[in-house]
Amino acid sequence: MFNNILIIGCGMIGSSILRGAISQKICKNIYVFEKNKKYRNQIKKINKKIIIIKKLDKKIEKMNLVVISTPMSEYYQFIIKLNNFLSHKSLITDVGSTRSNVSKLIKQKLSKKLNWIMSHPIAGSEASGPKYGSQNLFKNKWCILIKNKTKKSLETKLVRFWKKLGSKIILMNIPENLKYTKDHEWVSIDGETATVGITHFAQSELGDIVYVEIETLGEKLEREAVFGTVEAVKTVSDLFLPLTGEIIEFNADLESEPEAVNEDPYGKGWMIKIKFSDESELETLLDASAYQEIIGG
Repeated sequence: MFNNILIIGCGMIGSSILRGAISQKICKNIYVFEKNKKYRNQIKKINKKIIIIKKLDKKIEKMNLVVISTPMSEYYQFIIKLNNFLSHKSLITDVGSTRSNVSKLIKQKLSKKLNWIMSHPIAGSEASGPKYGSQNLFKNKWCILIKNKTKKSLETKLVRFWKKLGSKIILMNIPENLKYTKDHEWVSIDGETATVGITHFAQSELGDIVYVEIETLGEKLEREAVFGTVEAVKTVSDLFLPLTGEIIEFNADLESEPEAVNEDPYGKGWMIKIKFSDESELETLLDASAYQEIIGG
């Protein structure tokens, strides 16, 4: 999978990844960069195969996967080092929960040649420090991966990596050209018309969708009014209008192919089109970074 893995920051989460990677024989060599001397001494006791490095320099050129497991306030200094020394064939991921800030930092500071897929394992403990890590920390816990333009082969390897650690994976796609709502609808604006559907996250939470009911075609509704329902195998969920206006079109293909919402939520799975009447309401919609914060924070 990965020959060489580097973990930057080896507290409770980082050491759990370390223990799991060793237990599952995920890589040939595993390296750790940890500034805390007390933590380094604890890490040495975990397994004699662990290689501790004291500087992020040319030695990291050979790393296939870099996992950043530190407070987000430290990301910037590590990005500079990775820009200078890491190969364009390598993959970077992190385990932070502040998706919006991480996304902005990557865009602004990360070299365009490098690959970064954000990870958010929904696992943890109140304890801190490497001695509290567990190889089973991620077992049967969800891990959200934020899809981007990174090579499919690297994305596939990262999915396999987290699955080897025991995680269940949600591969999240959040197109940056769309707007979003806190109720997990996406909105595409074209002049005075807005196309609306539910997000990748929403459809994954619902499960297999079997019916989409929209009986408000031609009606004028206020923002956040219920405009329809979506029925999955185990649940029914209301759909909320993101903008005040008239519903001028319904995707009739969903009557015979409701599964399109699961298979292609941002394309064939679109639901309605609105002629919106209050342009100021566009300011209430979320951009991709803000929506990432909601689902991953």
